[in-house]
Order: sequence, then C-alpha cells, then structure tokens
Amino acid sequence: MSTEADRAENIGKFSIRGAQASDVAAVTGIDTRITSHSKPDYWADMFERYGNRTNRFFLIAEDQENTVIGFIIGEVRAWEFGSKPSGWVFAMGVDPENRLNKVGTTLFDAMCDCLAKAGVDTVRTMLARDDELNMTFFRSQGMMGGPFIQLEMPLGNDGH
Repeated sequence: MSTEADRAENIGKFSIRGAQASDVAAVTGIDTRITSHSKPDYWADMFERYGNRTNRFFLIAEDQENTVIGFIIGEVRAWEFGSKPSGWVFAMGVDPENRLNKVGTTLFDAMCDCLAKAGVDTVRTMLARDDELNMTFFRSQGMMGGPFIQLEMPLGNDGH
C-alpha cells in the first residue's frame, strides 16, 4: 500500500491521451477491480462508439511506464427533452492505487476541455444515490443537482 508521502510524490507523473484499441483490456481490468464484474465486450463496444468519433471522447490516463491508470468517457448530447447541447460524462474509473494522485481530477478537467472545445458550456452526469465515492468526487469538481429528474419503472409481467 502506498503511503501519503509516496502519493504526494506521484502527483502529476501521468499524462492524458485519447484511447486506443489496445487500451480496452486495461480499461476492462480497472473497471473489474472497481465493480467486481468483468465486461470486456462492453468496453470494446464503448471504444468502437466513442474512441474516434466527433464530439465523443474516450480519454486515458497513463503513468510514466505507459500503464493505463484511469479513463473517462463522455459526449455532447443535444435536445433531449428540451435540453440545449451539453456534455455528458457517463463512465469514469481510476485504478484504486492511484485515486489520491489527482488522476480523476485531471481526467475530468481534460474531458471538460474537450466538451468546451466542442461548443458546450454545461457538463452533466448521472449517479446512483448511494454511490458515495463518485458523488463526493463529482461534487468536489463543482457539480451539483441540475434541472432534470431521472424517472424509471420496471418492465416485465406487471409493467409494459
């Protein structure tokens, strides 16, 4: 386990770049460590949909040894239920050993830069109410409740 002094020394010793197909296995590994569910097909699909398309962004944080230590995915969405074009962050993960090294903050800042360059002035995300780790992170970045309410209902025998 890293000490606080070790973590302080490591701050800034990583870079941000666009994802490549060869990063999918590392992204899958980080997500598996965080969620305990391996989803390689999902992450391969995410790369296909967001890796190289206009106004869709799949960013990677890698350390000085070129090891992937974090990722973030977002896009510009427009006119859903009357919303003007805005940025959406819908996936983010940082290797747990690197969480106190500003990797998440740097990824989020890079995503916000991409979204601003794409012409939007608002960024949104959606979290589970009990996801305290990500709620704390996004609030520390300045995010707060927005003007929309998420609604849902079960589908099946008793539903539609």
